[in-house]
Amino acid sequence: GSKIFTYADYPLVLFASKLIGGRPVKWVETRRENYQATIHGRDHITYLEVAAKRTGEVTGLRVKTYANLGGRLSTIGPGIPTTLYGRVLAGQYKIPNVFCEVIGVYTNTVFVDAYRGAGRPEATYVIERAMDLLADELGMDPAEVRRRNFLPPDAFPYDNPSGLTTAVNGEKIYIDSGNYEPALDKALALAGYADIGTAKEAARQRGKLLGVGLSSYIEVCGVAPSKWIGAVGEGWGAAMWESANIRVHLTGKVVVTMGTQPQGQGHETTFAQIVADELGVPIEDVVVQHSDTLGTPFGYGSYGSRTASVGGGAAIAAARKIKEKARRYAAHLLEAAVDDIEIVGNEYRVKGSPDKKKTLAEIAFALDLGFDRPPDMEPYLDETAYYDTPNCTWPFGTHVAVVEIDEETGVVDLVRYVAVDDVGNKINPMIVEGQLHGGIAQGVGQALWEGAVYGEDGQLLTGSMLDYALPRASRLPRFELDETVTPSPVNPLGVKGVGEAGTIASTAAVANAVVDALSPLGIRHLDMPFTPARVWRAIQEAKAAKGGQA
Repeated sequence: GSKIFTYADYPLVLFASKLIGGRPVKWVETRRENYQATIHGRDHITYLEVAAKRTGEVTGLRVKTYANLGGRLSTIGPGIPTTLYGRVLAGQYKIPNVFCEVIGVYTNTVFVDAYRGAGRPEATYVIERAMDLLADELGMDPAEVRRRNFLPPDAFPYDNPSGLTTAVNGEKIYIDSGNYEPALDKALALAGYADIGTAKEAARQRGKLLGVGLSSYIEVCGVAPSKWIGAVGEGWGAAMWESANIRVHLTGKVVVTMGTQPQGQGHETTFAQIVADELGVPIEDVVVQHSDTLGTPFGYGSYGSRTASVGGGAAIAAARKIKEKARRYAAHLLEAAVDDIEIVGNEYRVKGSPDKKKTLAEIAFALDLGFDRPPDMEPYLDETAYYDTPNCTWPFGTHVAVVEIDEETGVVDLVRYVAVDDVGNKINPMIVEGQLHGGIAQGVGQALWEGAVYGEDGQLLTGSMLDYALPRASRLPRFELDETVTPSPVNPLGVKGVGEAGTIASTAAVANAVVDALSPLGIRHLDMPFTPARVWRAIQEAKAAKGGQA
């Protein structure tokens, strides 16, 4: 989560370079220095009240959250617990009354800001724990409580009651699309939810406490439009449009330069696929460039799962400009009216005369040379487009976690993890799967192991990899992934975003599973992370309260 922000070393390096006559300066820090200076994420204390009917329908939600902001504000620190937390607390549910009070608190820690999911994992944790607590109170199945409160498929576009629908020039931000019950049903079936009672008994025979946890999440991503961010994006201080440039060289090779910046998400592959498909050229002929301020169009970056929906929209717009100019020049070369030119793949044909055609490469070659160019047409296929999406996108899904707890030691093992996600259309399924794997691991890490711990004297105690517990592949089961597909209507690709989905869902799923496993002891809630020491202590206290052996 170290991107986006302005750290002290950035201006110091620039200043030092100026002092020594513009020579390059390199900043090198130790891992411990990095732990002590870069952002923390998700530090909330929340008080929650739920109003509901005995039949399980939730009628109101009241939340009061104390949000740690650190010792000073960072780029979008205040916007995380307000815009991206408080305004999505209703989740997938038709809760008519939502009230949220957020109190930002300055503390002795480094600043707290956007970490994968940024506000939405916190909101999902609150509402999904609320659903389980309500189910326990009413003696209902947690899946049934969720089902009774889901927004129906015909509710979209939906005006979120928690405030995300703030109007800007008559425009509204709304939940664009959704169909939540099929994702829940598929996840429950894959996890064998109907037979979980048998699995719990089998675990008891082995001296284990087995628990199952659900998390039905939504997230707001594809962060935009700029008008909305400008009106309600507390602490953002930036627009949200994106840009892309496309050039077709006389060799037929296509160079795409994008404003967003990847950090390993596979954007080069994704953008090559988008442009190759739109222009009808082989993906091998597309070169993607990024991250060079001398040659890159301006952009606002990769975060909020916005690259495909916003940056991809810019790439589509630039490609369509290329196609329109190529179409006009093809009409000139083929001595036909522009309206009579049809585009089939990478061929520009005269309608009714398919043998009269030019490929995009032939058009690019002729236009690059410009020997026979109309006086009103510039040479070279080179187009830049800027795209500001009209609305955010709203991925959703249901995740199921199954854990086993050793009563003697308090050790929690995640034994199964099922995820059914709806991220709209997928550009590259393998990249989507990789994003989900990484996101789930991060969310599980927060639930079970991770935490920035400070001593009474204010010193960071978890300032190295010897002290901070990161998730490891050996501690995780094979993730079982599936999908439903509900394309987004607000961008030309129908994508919704996937980079944060796994993190948003998994923390709450694991938390609910741990509490479910401990529920026979009378434990209704336990704060994260669920370390062996914390779980063991809770078990001993619960047994002591029941008069059992502690």
